[in-house]
Amino acid sequence: MLANKMVVVIADEAPAGVALNTAALLGVALGHHHDEVVGADTVDGSGGVHTGMCAHPIPVLRAAAERLHELRTQAVARDGVTVHDMNQVAQRSRTYDQMSATISGTKAEDLEYLGLALYGPRATIDSLTGALALYR
Repeated sequence: MLANKMVVVIADEAPAGVALNTAALLGVALGHHHDEVVGADTVDGSGGVHTGMCAHPIPVLRAAAERLHELRTQAVARDGVTVHDMNQVAQRSRTYDQMSATISGTKAEDLEYLGLALYGPRATIDSLTGALALYR
């Protein structure tokens, strides 16, 4: 069994396109910050190379947007948990620099989260997200 677990949690209220984009961006962040989750390249029977992809399952869950604030606060307080977030400032920004500048002037309680990605000890992630429904 894998010692660590990752999940993505999407805001119930996010339109389908925003939800998909949020999940994709959070997946990139997870792979970038946790090299060990990406498997080695594989070769098919014809010799074609398929670049490595995530070696972990990533359940995609859903929660009300206001619950994402609480979940993020709880998760960052836990040892060994990495939290990646996607918020409406990022979604509305045209560049990373613009997003960074806007976030630096925004209070944490004023951020509206579209999704979170959590990575850490399996038991901790389960305790944080076990009651959340799968995104369907």
